[in-house]
Amino acid sequence: MLVDHFPPVGLRLTTPRLELRLPSTEELADLADVAAEGIHDPAAMPFLVPWTDQSPAEIARSVILHHWLRLGGWTPQAWSLNLTVFFEGMVVGLQTIGASDFAVTRTVSTGSWLGRRHQGQGIGTEMRAAVLDLAFTGLDADEAVSGAFDHNLTSYGVSRKLGYVDDGTKRHAVRGELTVERRLRLTRAEWERHRTVPVIIEGLTPCLPLLGAG
Repeated sequence: MLVDHFPPVGLRLTTPRLELRLPSTEELADLADVAAEGIHDPAAMPFLVPWTDQSPAEIARSVILHHWLRLGGWTPQAWSLNLTVFFEGMVVGLQTIGASDFAVTRTVSTGSWLGRRHQGQGIGTEMRAAVLDLAFTGLDADEAVSGAFDHNLTSYGVSRKLGYVDDGTKRHAVRGELTVERRLRLTRAEWERHRTVPVIIEGLTPCLPLLGAG
């Protein structure tokens, strides 16, 4: 079975409303469709690489290719786990958790996107809480980092709600214009203080060596 060769396909995170896991082929197609329907206001780009500045067909294809690229380049020293988010059995978005040299740094980074029609329901907070539980409870991480552009108040608000603190800024060129990123950092102590979402983690043990945590 595939899970015997690549255990992350058996990893599953469950919260009161959500399920996060790697998608099947058809579920990946559903994820691509969600992205093609729209993720954000076209006037404000929330991503460092403006991959949503394409036609719907190209956006969908880029979701699929990016998913395969991350799986194909996986090593225990540098990995990115792109988990599809399911709400009431329906694909609604993507939550990523990744690390470089996790065995040494004990630090993870996160990123995400959510289909526009599924926003405003607290799903973004709950899906980030799920991967933070994976990091701190499952992998024994010391800290998690994230970031949001100045204009992305929703993402910044999710981070602050979960206990992240400001960790400086970084200047980027996005769409040929200056965009300032607010970097954010979450320690284990602050995660424990702000933790409110119960998370069930299944299938983690055989994944640990591939995550640099075995």
